[in-house]
Amino acid sequence: MEKIKSVYIHIPFCNNICSYCDFCKVVYNHDWVKPYLERLEEEIDNSYMGEEIETLYVGGGTPSCLTIEELKLLFRILAKFHKSDNIEFSFECNLCDIEEEKFRFLYHQGVNRISIGIESFDPEKLDFMKRTSDFKDAKKKIRLLREIGFKNINVDLMYAIPSETESMLKKDLNKILKLKVEHISTYSLIIEKNTLVGLNKIKPIEEERDFKLYDIICKTLKKNGYIHYEVSNFARKGYVSKHNLTYWNNEEYYGFGVSASGFVEAIRYENTKSLTEYIKGNFVSSKSLMSKVDNMENELILGFRKLEGINLEHFFDKFEENMQNIFPIKPLIKSGDLIYKDGYVYINPKKLYVMNEILIKLI
Repeated sequence: MEKIKSVYIHIPFCNNICSYCDFCKVVYNHDWVKPYLERLEEEIDNSYMGEEIETLYVGGGTPSCLTIEELKLLFRILAKFHKSDNIEFSFECNLCDIEEEKFRFLYHQGVNRISIGIESFDPEKLDFMKRTSDFKDAKKKIRLLREIGFKNINVDLMYAIPSETESMLKKDLNKILKLKVEHISTYSLIIEKNTLVGLNKIKPIEEERDFKLYDIICKTLKKNGYIHYEVSNFARKGYVSKHNLTYWNNEEYYGFGVSASGFVEAIRYENTKSLTEYIKGNFVSSKSLMSKVDNMENELILGFRKLEGINLEHFFDKFEENMQNIFPIKPLIKSGDLIYKDGYVYINPKKLYVMNEILIKLI
């Protein structure tokens, strides 16, 4: 059995609630932070088995909205993890929270990867998302992060906003490229019913338009030296997200905090989405034991998100089964949906956009 080497920590507090966000979050309230962190510590004490951790990701919510004193309490808790010498330690933030004292503290606590939720610089898109991002401010804040010592920075870009034109997206991409970051994560707007855009009955853009925008992103970022290594993610050489690869490689990981999910000893679990229940100490809301078939199907669903695809030898070593005997791989290679090369099977890059249809044919 492979050892667990990744941990996700969910901090649900935000200073502002974005119109599209479906993650578990609440407006920051100082009175809730300490009781929340106390329960987080209890959950970690109950479940963490002392493995050496290679990736640690603090997400949310907006973890950077915590005060220095609250961050000190959080990092006292995170010190419980036995961290590898070459750990990838990521911390999510918004531009408005980046200030010297707080981020010097994060740096000295071992955080070495910062992920900034920029999403866009376009006023119309920002108004739709109920967010603020300013290009001059972004350049200034990233310069500060560099001075502090951070060498691995990700920024998020959202696209497929209803009013978005190709020109708007190209301007966003042009500005993001000027930031010279190591990693870019892109997200097509998904309209969830329990968000402001969902409640306002906003309709998603047509698939054809969505694909055109996606194609612009892929071509622009590849042309500018970014490796397209996962459907939505692009990195400079040597800067792929090791933490996210844990998910896409279908490896086990801990998830701690309200709404966090995890995969431990063949059990996939989800924590309660209720902050009050979590603070009462009622952590896990559901558990499912993964059968061998479940696990093999997840290996495909997650693994085909990577552009390199799935290594057939690794699949055999993991499951003692030939992938081509279990799933209809050969007919899909013949039809051109899948490609086989150098021991890997992967989705035809020209068909990445319809990967869900291909997965339905497979499973």
